[in-house]
Amino acid sequence: MESDSELVARMQSGDQEAFTELVCRHSARVFRLAVSVLGKEFVPEAEDVAQEVFLKAHHAIASYRGQGEFSSWIYRIAFNHAVNVKSRVRFRRPHADETLLHGIATPRPGPERQAETAQRDRALAECIQTLPEVYQSALRLYYWLGAPVGETAELLGVPENTVKSYLRRARQLLEGMLRERGYSCD
Repeated sequence: MESDSELVARMQSGDQEAFTELVCRHSARVFRLAVSVLGKEFVPEAEDVAQEVFLKAHHAIASYRGQGEFSSWIYRIAFNHAVNVKSRVRFRRPHADETLLHGIATPRPGPERQAETAQRDRALAECIQTLPEVYQSALRLYYWLGAPVGETAELLGVPENTVKSYLRRARQLLEGMLRERGYSCD
């Protein structure tokens, strides 16, 4: 099996099969990273981001100097592009409300409990939106998408201990914000 750097060299020489192989290797993670930035309710937009990232990579491959790993380069493009898309889609209505997705996966409690849970979920989502982008992505990758710390670190282009710090700090910030809104974090 060829390394990414060998495939990049072949691609820079005009071999389109090498590009196809690179897309196959990295498309799932690029998509997961896009979902981690945009949120689960924006899966169609995340699919678009993944396609656009590979188009950008295809056009920019001639300028890729190979000083770092190809995966780091493509994931950085994906992260930046997803953040740009997020700023454009932030004011649009999501395809499915997060509380709706949560309700499908859990048994239905009584109406009062449902209202309390929906209100808390909305407050949590609002709090998450105020966190720095890297904290949001770390939370989404780790908790929503189930990516291990190592994969999260690779996708965000940071060391594993930095991801652990992002997660810890994000949890602390969220706990403080939720307490300010009157929610218990026990």
